[in-house]
Amino acid sequence: MSSSTDSERPYHHGNLRQALLDAAFELLATRPAAQLSLREVARAAGVSHAAPYHYFADRDSLLKAVSTECLRRFLGAQQDAVARATAPRERLLALGLAYVGFAHQQPNAFALVFDAQLCPPGQPNAESAPLIAANEALLRDCVTALRPTDGPPDASGDALGAALWGTVHGLAQLVMGGHLPMDGVAPALRALLGQGTLDRA
Repeated sequence: MSSSTDSERPYHHGNLRQALLDAAFELLATRPAAQLSLREVARAAGVSHAAPYHYFADRDSLLKAVSTECLRRFLGAQQDAVARATAPRERLLALGLAYVGFAHQQPNAFALVFDAQLCPPGQPNAESAPLIAANEALLRDCVTALRPTDGPPDASGDALGAALWGTVHGLAQLVMGGHLPMDGVAPALRALLGQGTLDRA
């Protein structure tokens, strides 16, 4: 009777797939993705060890889904931060701080977002593609708000966005590596954004 109950338990869990992704995300707080296993994620979600196989054929397919979940949360953190800011320059600052803040608080999840084996650059899967597009649009909108509006967006605006992304990503890597304290990020970004280069670009 007990074995039958265990085998049926996943079907009464509600949104099992999301529960497994949530459990995997929580596990990433204490270990890198390389140490995750289907069995461990099932245990953390409170379901049978066979439950993940209803949604994920193997560990690689689980990690791809977890990578997308991390990307979703990464994007959400940036969107929430930008939504709380008002002035254009403060919105761009909030975006950068949220980007680095996520890397600081969730370094294993951040690393998974940029794992080229799980999500090859330029070849996102169907779930990741709209999230990546939304993240790019968020940066573009924040940069555009600080640029002259008397003409259509041009290549220089895209180049400026790429430069800012590279800067913020570099700051995130420095923070994750212990080379820069998190409280040094805001002054660095304010120094960069306060020089007026965005308005003149």
